[in-house]
Amino acid sequence: MKPHSTPFRGFTRREFLKASAAASLLPLIGSAAPGLTTGSDRLRIGLVGCGGRGIGAVRNCLAADRSVQLVALGDAFADRVEAAMNNFTVGVPGGNNPRPPLPADQFAVTRERCFTGFDAYQQVINSGIDLVLLVTPPHFRPLHLKAAFEAGLHVFAEKPVAVDPAGVRLVMQLADLARQKNLAFVAGTQRRHAADYLETMARIRDGAIGDLTGGQCYWMQEGLWHRGRKPEWSEMEYQMRNWLYFTWLSGDHIVEQHIHNIDIMNWAFGGPPVKATGMGGRQSRTDPIYGDAWDHFSVEFEYASGARVQSLCRQAPGTSHRVGERLVGTRGTANPAGQINGENAWKFSGEQINPMDQEHIDLIRSIRAGQPLNEGRQVAESTLTAILGRVSAYTGREVNYSWLLNASKLDLTPPAYAWGDAPPVEIPVPGVTPLV
Repeated sequence: MKPHSTPFRGFTRREFLKASAAASLLPLIGSAAPGLTTGSDRLRIGLVGCGGRGIGAVRNCLAADRSVQLVALGDAFADRVEAAMNNFTVGVPGGNNPRPPLPADQFAVTRERCFTGFDAYQQVINSGIDLVLLVTPPHFRPLHLKAAFEAGLHVFAEKPVAVDPAGVRLVMQLADLARQKNLAFVAGTQRRHAADYLETMARIRDGAIGDLTGGQCYWMQEGLWHRGRKPEWSEMEYQMRNWLYFTWLSGDHIVEQHIHNIDIMNWAFGGPPVKATGMGGRQSRTDPIYGDAWDHFSVEFEYASGARVQSLCRQAPGTSHRVGERLVGTRGTANPAGQINGENAWKFSGEQINPMDQEHIDLIRSIRAGQPLNEGRQVAESTLTAILGRVSAYTGREVNYSWLLNASKLDLTPPAYAWGDAPPVEIPVPGVTPLV
């Protein structure tokens, strides 16, 4: 199995502590939180995808380095760009999560650099930026990544990076292109940048729980938002504004959301599984407004060592909340978020920066050091692992990872990107839905 391009894979505990100590010597910004970087050169960024996560990613990136400056915004919808402009210039006062306006020296967006429509991503990329944040619905990620790397830009791309095997294969090629061009490719799998996860994984690699024999991972929560339908919207606009519920746009929630936990399993086991057997369905999402998305999945992933991981995810109103991972070894168990039980019992007690800030800190430091991080291969593999679970559940078949990567013809790209018709809604039925 090829090694992944990440500074964290393969760290022993000693190497982790040494790297952490070195990182603490890097320059900080005045009285800002420890670890926030600075630099003499202005780093100009643009945002593609002005929803809540896109707005949050900008704030994470600007918090990571005071010399970062936002200069361009793009989204398919004008009202989303306007909402982002208001968030950045007026802020969000009061409430549970107030946000101040962006500092004047970090905000340089003009109306001429606000773009809308299906080609907004290309206009942002061409707006004179150094780093682009790609935070649209996941279906568009491969297309946007291709344009960004071909233009010579560094990239922060939210997870997942595709919704089908065709998209994953392209992203893997683009990860290689980014490496050849010495461009950064950092994904939104922020647990890989969290101090508690890093320290726990380092101890596991040192043998703290022995040989890994299995594990479990979970993302179970209540239902999420739905934006309704307006009579003036075309079917394409309706689906894009409610993208969570359409597999061609989101990958379904096992891919769009549960990838966080699945990625941790791949990290622990050194790569993706060899096969998966899954099931699931729709029990609360029976209304047609929920497109073709399911509301629960249960998947067993088997890794090369023979170890098996049980993956559970659910989005349903009135249900309990459980998000996390558990690893089982011959000498104990571990919660990768900072706890080991067994012979070498331990609990993380160190300081930790918000990992959603930390991933941008690490990204910008790597760019300034001339050694840009490239997480493209690992996030592509974790994306395909989540797709593997979805495909197995949708079809009712055991599916091999290598077949899905190399032979599957599944491609969810619509015939055209236009404000009219959208892909038809066909709810998957195990035993009926074909394996392609």
